[in-house]
Amino acid sequence: QVQVVESGGGLVQAGGSLRLSCTASGLTFNNYAMGWFRQAPGKEREGVICINWNGGFPYYADSVKGRFTISRDNSKNTLYLQMNSLKPEDTAMYYCAARGVSPLGYCSGSLVDRQFGYWGQGTQVTVTS
Repeated sequence: QVQVVESGGGLVQAGGSLRLSCTASGLTFNNYAMGWFRQAPGKEREGVICINWNGGFPYYADSVKGRFTISRDNSKNTLYLQMNSLKPEDTAMYYCAARGVSPLGYCSGSLVDRQFGYWGQGTQVTVTS
């Protein structure tokens, strides 16, 4: 049974930083591209950033460029999202997901949630002004 669990969310002031973690079990982690998505109240879920199985990250949303960094440790089955210079508009529930369509190990040119098959329950990030 596949389990995906996010952690590290919290309350932070604008300009601050947070690091989210995501641990996946029940799958061969290093076979999968992994992505971070977020959903703010009243808004659709959006793709934030994606990383290939080998650590390449060809996609990130314009809104997080230069501020967010994704990384992974395949030996620990863990994905990370380092978020710096946080803004109130970054407030959302953040979700980690493993790609669910071929090619499993690579992010596509865009980050679409229907391409991801295994999801965590999310971790809340709240940025105050």
